[in-house]
Amino acid sequence: MINGEKIAVVLPAYNAEKTLRRTFEEIPGEIVDFIILTDDGSHDRTLEIARELSIKYIIRHEFNKGYGANQKTCYDRALELGADIIVMVHPDYQYTPRLIPAMCHLVASGLYDVVLGSRILGKGAIKGGMPVYKYLANRILTFIQNILLNQKLSEYHTGYRAYSARLLKEIDYHGNSDGYIFDNEIIAQIIYLNKKIGEISCPTLYSPGSSSIDFYNSIVYGIGVLGVSVKFILHRIGLIRCRLFRNLKRT
Repeated sequence: MINGEKIAVVLPAYNAEKTLRRTFEEIPGEIVDFIILTDDGSHDRTLEIARELSIKYIIRHEFNKGYGANQKTCYDRALELGADIIVMVHPDYQYTPRLIPAMCHLVASGLYDVVLGSRILGKGAIKGGMPVYKYLANRILTFIQNILLNQKLSEYHTGYRAYSARLLKEIDYHGNSDGYIFDNEIIAQIIYLNKKIGEISCPTLYSPGSSSIDFYNSIVYGIGVLGVSVKFILHRIGLIRCRLFRNLKRT
């Protein structure tokens, strides 16, 4: 808890047996009220290790529903438990949980509605093992999205985020994709709502246990990302009524 705000850390897991323990051990238990893991139909020992670690809230998808669907289950449970701040960190140890206190302080203070852990701020992405093609794609997509969405974010593609629960309650995230594009859709929705987005520099570590989409799916993801930004613009100027934004109440 920080400033009276209850904190939930959600771990959307899929085949994370090699890295889950290390991720869990770095979660700052002194401030975190709830740890929630959703296993999205893993084929390894992710579920068994989660139980060995005595994670209190474990949810099992009997089959793989997708990255976005995994997050939906995580957020639903965190909100049910009454969390005020919800931190999503991948259990593949690509991001260190040691930044959770800093990210939560920025949300609990009211400075930001969401804080992103950015791999691009600083110079650690390539040194941390991010494939060069992923780094270049990240920079190109972010550049285009900043123009289309009128923002100055360092990246839109991080899987390390701290949300205020109030913000998540304003977004119909259940209507978003069940796949990887979920992350990008929710950022576009936050921007549409004129909410405050903060960023913090985050070291990254790509290892054999890190989850990563292949080249083909990266291309599909990139096209989808650009599609979200185009829909944002077309909805803003009234040419279309996009489901992502039509039920959002801008402030």
